[in-house]
Amino acid sequence: MKTATIIIQCPDQKGIVAKVSDFLYSYKGNILEIDQHVDGEIGMFFMRAAWELESFDLEKDKIAEIFQQEVADEFEMKFELYFNTSKPRMAIFVSKLSHCLFDILSRYYSGQFDVEIPLVISNHLELKKVVTAFRIPFYYLPVDKSNKAEVEKQQIELLKQHQVDFVVLARYMQILSGDFIKSFPNQIINIHHSFLPAFVGAKPYHAAYERGVKIIGATAHYVTEELDAGPIIEQEIARVRHHNSPSDLVQIGQDVEKVVLSKAIKYHLERKVLAYRNKTVIFY
Repeated sequence: MKTATIIIQCPDQKGIVAKVSDFLYSYKGNILEIDQHVDGEIGMFFMRAAWELESFDLEKDKIAEIFQQEVADEFEMKFELYFNTSKPRMAIFVSKLSHCLFDILSRYYSGQFDVEIPLVISNHLELKKVVTAFRIPFYYLPVDKSNKAEVEKQQIELLKQHQVDFVVLARYMQILSGDFIKSFPNQIINIHHSFLPAFVGAKPYHAAYERGVKIIGATAHYVTEELDAGPIIEQEIARVRHHNSPSDLVQIGQDVEKVVLSKAIKYHLERKVLAYRNKTVIFY
Protein backbone atom coordinates (compact mmCIF):
# COMPACT_ATOMS: atom_id res chain seq x y z
CA MET A 1 0.00 0.00 0.00
CA LYS A 2 1.39 3.40 -0.99
CA THR A 3 0.92 5.91 1.79
CA ALA A 4 1.78 9.47 2.75
CA THR A 5 2.43 10.81 6.24
CA ILE A 6 2.35 14.43 7.34
CA ILE A 7 3.78 15.77 10.60
CA ILE A 8 2.45 19.16 11.69
CA GLN A 9 3.26 21.74 14.35
CA CYS A 10 1.69 25.18 14.82
CA PRO A 11 0.23 27.51 17.46
CA ASP A 12 -2.87 25.91 18.98
CA GLN A 13 -6.16 27.26 17.69
CA LYS A 14 -9.64 26.11 16.80
CA GLY A 15 -10.43 24.15 13.65
CA ILE A 16 -7.03 22.58 12.84
CA VAL A 17 -8.12 18.94 12.95
CA ALA A 18 -11.24 19.70 10.94
CA LYS A 19 -9.27 21.63 8.33
CA VAL A 20 -6.63 18.92 7.87
CA SER A 21 -9.23 16.15 7.75
CA ASP A 22 -11.33 18.11 5.26
CA PHE A 23 -8.26 18.65 3.05
CA LEU A 24 -7.59 14.91 2.91
CA TYR A 25 -11.28 14.09 2.39
CA SER A 26 -11.73 16.67 -0.36
CA TYR A 27 -8.98 15.00 -2.40
CA LYS A 28 -10.35 11.50 -1.70
CA GLY A 29 -7.68 10.51 0.80
CA ASN A 30 -8.47 7.45 2.93
CA ILE A 31 -7.10 8.29 6.38
CA LEU A 32 -5.28 5.37 7.99
CA GLU A 33 -3.96 7.01 11.16
CA ILE A 34 -4.47 10.37 12.80
CA ASP A 35 -3.26 11.61 16.17
CA GLN A 36 -2.78 14.99 17.78
CA HIS A 37 -1.44 16.57 20.94
CA VAL A 38 -1.72 20.03 22.48
CA ASP A 39 1.02 21.32 24.79
CA GLY A 40 -0.97 23.71 26.94
CA GLU A 41 2.14 25.09 28.62
CA ILE A 42 3.49 26.57 25.40
CA GLY A 43 0.26 26.75 23.39
CA MET A 44 1.45 24.48 20.57
CA PHE A 45 -0.46 21.93 18.50
CA PHE A 46 1.15 18.79 17.09
CA MET A 47 -0.38 16.31 14.66
CA ARG A 48 0.46 13.23 12.60
CA ALA A 49 -1.76 11.89 9.83
CA ALA A 50 -1.23 9.03 7.39
CA TRP A 51 -3.37 8.23 4.37
CA GLU A 52 -3.55 6.05 1.27
CA LEU A 53 -2.26 7.48 -1.99
CA GLU A 54 -4.06 5.03 -4.29
CA SER A 55 -7.22 7.12 -4.66
CA PHE A 56 -5.74 10.49 -3.71
CA ASP A 57 -6.47 13.14 -6.33
CA LEU A 58 -3.18 15.06 -5.98
CA GLU A 59 0.12 14.00 -7.49
CA LYS A 60 2.88 13.39 -4.94
CA ASP A 61 4.94 16.34 -6.05
CA LYS A 62 1.95 18.70 -5.69
CA ILE A 63 0.71 17.73 -2.23
CA ALA A 64 3.08 19.94 -0.22
CA GLU A 65 2.40 23.00 -2.39
CA ILE A 66 -1.39 22.65 -2.28
CA PHE A 67 -1.41 21.84 1.44
CA GLN A 68 0.68 24.96 2.09
CA GLN A 69 -1.80 27.12 0.18
CA GLU A 70 -5.02 25.60 1.48
CA VAL A 71 -4.15 24.75 5.09
CA ALA A 72 -0.68 25.61 6.37
CA ASP A 73 -0.68 29.34 5.59
CA GLU A 74 -3.92 29.87 7.48
CA PHE A 75 -2.61 28.28 10.69
CA GLU A 76 1.08 29.29 10.43
CA MET A 77 2.01 25.62 10.23
CA LYS A 78 5.35 23.97 9.84
CA PHE A 79 5.01 20.52 8.31
CA GLU A 80 7.00 17.63 6.92
CA LEU A 81 5.66 15.23 4.31
CA TYR A 82 6.88 11.66 3.81
CA PHE A 83 6.06 8.81 1.44
CA ASN A 84 6.59 5.11 2.07
CA THR A 85 7.55 4.55 -1.57
CA SER A 86 11.17 5.36 -0.73
CA LYS A 87 13.02 3.64 2.11
CA PRO A 88 15.02 5.81 4.53
CA ARG A 89 18.78 5.26 4.38
CA MET A 90 20.40 4.67 7.77
CA ALA A 91 24.11 4.72 8.58
CA ILE A 92 25.39 2.94 11.69
CA PHE A 93 28.40 4.09 13.73
CA VAL A 94 29.98 1.52 16.07
CA SER A 95 33.12 1.01 18.15
CA LYS A 96 33.79 -2.31 19.90
CA LEU A 97 30.57 -3.19 21.74
CA SER A 98 28.40 -5.45 19.60
CA HIS A 99 25.04 -5.87 21.38
CA CYS A 100 23.23 -2.94 19.74
CA LEU A 101 24.71 -3.65 16.32
CA PHE A 102 23.66 -7.32 16.41
CA ASP A 103 20.12 -6.36 17.40
CA ILE A 104 19.80 -3.75 14.65
CA LEU A 105 21.18 -6.05 11.96
CA SER A 106 18.96 -8.96 13.00
CA ARG A 107 15.86 -6.75 12.85
CA TYR A 108 16.99 -5.37 9.51
CA TYR A 109 17.60 -8.88 8.12
CA SER A 110 14.23 -10.16 9.36
CA GLY A 111 12.36 -7.21 7.82
CA GLN A 112 11.32 -5.54 11.06
CA PHE A 113 13.04 -2.35 9.93
CA ASP A 114 11.86 -0.99 6.57
CA VAL A 115 15.20 0.68 5.90
CA GLU A 116 18.32 0.55 3.79
CA ILE A 117 21.75 0.38 5.47
CA PRO A 118 24.27 1.56 2.89
CA LEU A 119 27.26 1.57 5.26
CA VAL A 120 28.64 1.06 8.74
CA ILE A 121 31.44 3.29 10.03
CA SER A 122 33.71 2.31 12.90
CA ASN A 123 36.83 3.54 14.66
CA HIS A 124 37.81 -0.09 15.37
CA LEU A 125 38.06 -3.29 13.33
CA GLU A 126 36.51 -5.72 15.82
CA LEU A 127 33.04 -5.72 14.23
CA LYS A 128 34.05 -5.77 10.57
CA LYS A 129 33.31 -9.50 10.13
CA VAL A 130 29.84 -9.06 11.60
CA VAL A 131 28.98 -6.23 9.23
CA THR A 132 30.42 -7.79 6.09
CA ALA A 133 28.53 -11.01 6.84
CA PHE A 134 25.37 -8.98 6.19
CA ARG A 135 26.92 -7.72 2.93
CA ILE A 136 27.03 -4.13 4.17
CA PRO A 137 30.07 -1.95 3.35
CA PHE A 138 32.28 -1.38 6.39
CA TYR A 139 34.49 1.72 6.69
CA TYR A 140 37.31 1.73 9.22
CA LEU A 141 38.21 5.29 10.26
CA PRO A 142 40.37 5.35 13.40
CA VAL A 143 40.01 8.51 15.47
CA ASP A 144 42.34 10.27 17.89
CA LYS A 145 42.77 13.85 19.08
CA SER A 146 45.13 14.70 16.23
CA ASN A 147 42.87 13.63 13.37
CA LYS A 148 39.32 14.01 14.73
CA ALA A 149 38.38 16.96 12.51
CA GLU A 150 39.76 15.30 9.37
CA VAL A 151 38.01 12.00 10.13
CA GLU A 152 34.69 13.78 10.64
CA LYS A 153 35.07 15.39 7.22
CA GLN A 154 35.60 11.92 5.74
CA GLN A 155 32.57 10.60 7.61
CA ILE A 156 30.31 13.41 6.42
CA GLU A 157 31.53 12.94 2.86
CA LEU A 158 30.73 9.21 3.04
CA LEU A 159 27.26 9.94 4.41
CA LYS A 160 26.57 12.38 1.59
CA GLN A 161 28.01 9.99 -0.98
CA HIS A 162 25.69 7.23 0.23
CA GLN A 163 22.72 9.63 0.49
CA VAL A 164 22.19 8.84 4.15
CA ASP A 165 19.03 10.21 5.77
CA PHE A 166 19.88 9.55 9.41
CA VAL A 167 22.60 8.11 11.63
CA VAL A 168 22.45 5.65 14.53
CA LEU A 169 25.23 5.62 17.11
CA ALA A 170 25.15 1.97 18.18
CA ARG A 171 27.52 2.43 21.13
CA TYR A 172 29.93 4.57 19.12
CA MET A 173 32.36 5.77 21.76
CA GLN A 174 33.28 9.13 20.26
CA ILE A 175 31.79 12.57 20.85
CA LEU A 176 30.61 14.22 17.64
CA SER A 177 31.49 17.83 16.94
CA GLY A 178 28.94 20.62 16.65
CA ASP A 179 29.60 20.90 12.93
CA PHE A 180 28.84 17.20 12.42
CA ILE A 181 25.63 17.45 14.44
CA LYS A 182 24.48 20.51 12.49
CA SER A 183 24.77 18.48 9.29
CA PHE A 184 22.07 16.09 10.59
CA PRO A 185 19.76 18.03 12.95
CA ASN A 186 17.47 15.63 14.83
CA GLN A 187 18.73 12.88 12.54
CA ILE A 188 21.36 11.29 14.80
CA ILE A 189 20.08 8.77 17.37
CA ASN A 190 22.23 7.80 20.34
CA ILE A 191 21.84 5.27 23.15
CA HIS A 192 23.35 5.47 26.60
CA HIS A 193 22.76 4.11 30.08
CA SER A 194 20.35 6.19 32.12
CA PHE A 195 18.94 6.20 35.64
CA LEU A 196 22.58 6.14 36.65
CA PRO A 197 23.22 9.90 36.67
CA ALA A 198 25.71 9.72 39.53
CA PHE A 199 27.84 7.08 37.85
CA VAL A 200 30.04 8.45 35.12
CA GLY A 201 33.17 7.05 33.53
CA ALA A 202 34.07 3.83 31.79
CA LYS A 203 32.34 1.45 34.23
CA PRO A 204 29.01 2.98 35.29
CA TYR A 205 27.42 -0.39 36.08
CA HIS A 206 30.25 -1.32 38.41
CA ALA A 207 29.83 2.00 40.21
CA ALA A 208 26.09 1.39 40.41
CA TYR A 209 26.75 -2.04 41.89
CA GLU A 210 28.87 -0.47 44.62
CA ARG A 211 25.97 1.81 45.51
CA GLY A 212 23.41 -1.00 45.52
CA VAL A 213 21.02 0.51 42.97
CA LYS A 214 17.64 -1.10 42.45
CA ILE A 215 16.95 0.02 38.87
CA ILE A 216 19.10 0.52 35.81
CA GLY A 217 18.01 1.59 32.36
CA ALA A 218 18.74 3.20 29.02
CA THR A 219 17.80 6.33 27.08
CA ALA A 220 17.66 6.80 23.31
CA HIS A 221 17.74 10.41 22.17
CA TYR A 222 18.59 12.72 19.32
CA VAL A 223 22.11 14.08 19.53
CA THR A 224 22.65 17.77 20.24
CA GLU A 225 25.77 19.75 21.05
CA GLU A 226 25.00 19.42 24.76
CA LEU A 227 26.30 15.94 25.56
CA ASP A 228 23.59 13.32 26.23
CA ALA A 229 20.97 16.07 26.66
CA GLY A 230 19.10 15.93 23.34
CA PRO A 231 15.37 15.27 22.85
CA ILE A 232 14.48 11.90 24.37
CA ILE A 233 12.81 9.35 22.08
CA GLU A 234 12.54 6.25 24.31
CA GLN A 235 13.50 5.07 27.80
CA GLU A 236 13.18 1.84 29.71
CA ILE A 237 14.28 0.43 33.06
CA ALA A 238 15.09 -2.99 34.50
CA ARG A 239 14.99 -3.87 38.17
CA VAL A 240 18.05 -5.42 39.77
CA ARG A 241 18.50 -7.17 43.10
CA HIS A 242 21.18 -7.44 45.73
CA HIS A 243 22.43 -10.79 44.45
CA ASN A 244 23.16 -9.45 40.92
CA SER A 245 26.90 -9.18 40.25
CA PRO A 246 28.55 -6.34 38.30
CA SER A 247 28.65 -8.60 35.23
CA ASP A 248 24.92 -9.28 35.70
CA LEU A 249 24.27 -5.54 35.70
CA VAL A 250 26.29 -5.09 32.52
CA GLN A 251 24.29 -7.83 30.79
CA ILE A 252 20.95 -6.53 32.02
CA GLY A 253 21.94 -3.01 31.00
CA GLN A 254 22.98 -4.09 27.52
CA ASP A 255 19.72 -5.97 27.04
CA VAL A 256 17.79 -2.80 27.90
CA GLU A 257 20.02 -0.63 25.69
CA LYS A 258 19.48 -2.68 22.53
CA VAL A 259 15.71 -2.85 22.97
CA VAL A 260 15.40 0.88 23.68
CA LEU A 261 17.59 1.81 20.71
CA SER A 262 15.63 -0.43 18.35
CA LYS A 263 12.33 1.06 19.53
CA ALA A 264 13.69 4.56 18.90
CA ILE A 265 14.82 3.57 15.40
CA LYS A 266 11.39 2.10 14.62
CA TYR A 267 9.57 5.23 15.81
CA HIS A 268 11.89 7.34 13.67
CA LEU A 269 11.40 5.13 10.62
CA GLU A 270 7.63 5.22 11.00
CA ARG A 271 7.69 9.03 11.23
CA LYS A 272 6.18 8.95 14.71
CA VAL A 273 8.64 11.34 16.35
CA LEU A 274 8.22 15.11 16.35
CA ALA A 275 11.09 17.02 17.97
CA TYR A 276 10.25 20.45 19.34
CA ARG A 277 12.64 22.55 21.41
CA ASN A 278 14.39 19.91 23.50
CA LYS A 279 11.47 17.50 23.81
CA THR A 280 9.68 15.05 21.57
CA VAL A 281 6.09 14.14 20.87
CA ILE A 282 5.83 10.41 20.13
CA PHE A 283 2.72 9.38 18.19
CA TYR A 284 2.45 5.76 19.35
